[in-house]
Amino acid sequence: MSSTEQQTAQPVPSVWTRPRRRKEQPALSQDQIVAAAVRLLDAEGIEALSMRKLGTEMGTAATSLYRHVANKDELIELVVDEVYGELELPEPGGPDGWREALAQCGHSLRDMVLRHPWVASVLGQVGLAYLGPNLIRMSDRLLTLTLSAGFPQREADLAVKAVISYVIGATTSEASYLSLLARSGKSEVEWLRSLLPAAEAALEDHPVVRDHASALRGQDPARMREENFEYGLQRVLDGLAVRLTRR
Repeated sequence: MSSTEQQTAQPVPSVWTRPRRRKEQPALSQDQIVAAAVRLLDAEGIEALSMRKLGTEMGTAATSLYRHVANKDELIELVVDEVYGELELPEPGGPDGWREALAQCGHSLRDMVLRHPWVASVLGQVGLAYLGPNLIRMSDRLLTLTLSAGFPQREADLAVKAVISYVIGATTSEASYLSLLARSGKSEVEWLRSLLPAAEAALEDHPVVRDHASALRGQDPARMREENFEYGLQRVLDGLAVRLTRR
């Protein structure tokens, strides 16, 4: 067998492709490890995650964790799939209800990422996360939604990818901003107020942007972020609606 054939024969390292261990240590389970890892990630971010630190948080040795999770990459696959299990996925809406259903999925995905801002930084980085049961469930439901709307098979998949790409792209920057905000120890209003002098100085020679920023002053920043996301999502759905009309 050639070296190329040997490489092809070896599975991609992933928690979803290796054989499952039949017996687990009674005092510890994979579900407990994943739940503890999610709590650690939510509290301290992806930089804080290590098997040793997680073991310390759980009051056990890292070697005990390796009986259930082979390595950190597998753990990340598992926690990613775990938080995707939080998504609220409506039933297919058919030709008349597909748009509202996809919008609900988009908002549910955004809410999940903002609850777990670390997730945006690890998507696509390790293993075969898309083979996780919750990610498969999401893909299946979204594909069913677009097929029920009237898209043909291939374009239904592209429509799903367009929606997900927008949501992840828009939410990644928002999640990073909220993580920075959390580290500052200030509320969003306090943070923006503290930046005001520097912002006014930077915009002094840019009247268009300066006037735009002045018009927004005093508005609820959380509501503005929600409106910004909704505007972009609806424009993506507008484009998909045009495609359906043309067909």
